[in-house]
Amino acid sequence: MANSPHPSRSAVLHMEITEFWSGDLGLTLISVSLVLLIFLILPLRKAGVVGHFFFDLIMVSLMVSGALVIKQSRMVTASVIAIVLTSATLLWVSRFYPTPLLQQLSSLLSIITMLLYVRIVLLVMFREGPVTWSRIQGGIAAYLFLGMAWAAAYQLVEQLRAGSFHFVSAPADIDQLTSSLIYFSFATLTTVGFGDITPVNPFARSLAIAEAVVGQLFPAILIGALVAMAMQTRPKA
Repeated sequence: MANSPHPSRSAVLHMEITEFWSGDLGLTLISVSLVLLIFLILPLRKAGVVGHFFFDLIMVSLMVSGALVIKQSRMVTASVIAIVLTSATLLWVSRFYPTPLLQQLSSLLSIITMLLYVRIVLLVMFREGPVTWSRIQGGIAAYLFLGMAWAAAYQLVEQLRAGSFHFVSAPADIDQLTSSLIYFSFATLTTVGFGDITPVNPFARSLAIAEAVVGQLFPAILIGALVAMAMQTRPKA
């Protein structure tokens, strides 16, 4: 009887990635990385170029691996990975060559990429199985990604129409602008609204209203979906 052929390297790699995402580690790493990036690295701008590259590399690696294990066609998977890699590359090119066009394209691709990250996290989060702490972390990560997506949208509006936002303390460079608009995005997402940054442009105001609405509806819908999932997976007496 002939021996069964050994699995290919790609098959072994896919099995390892699937096993990685089947536990809590994947969504935990995403949540921890996002919290550090949003609430420590970006506001304080302490990481420098190397630190930003390290965090970006972690996030891109996690999202590419997540895209490989969720159930979708190969064409969709390839498109998602291509957009993620292109967005990351353009982001770093725009850092070294900060032309208005490159920065605008980087902001546009960042919006698309963050929304794709939300999709990947939610698909991983709502895979079959019991409701665990991992799924709660996935909900937190998706919520944070939404805030990042809106921050990129605000940045694109400001880049296209300078003066779309009124700042009490005007940003001196692109890093300060990014940090300020991330702060504004999460203040709007959570409907805190301190008032030190205000949208002036009508489109910027519409984006802010939409974010405030989504910020209230998303957690409620997510909690309801998790409760329904827990009820379905609960063993019947």
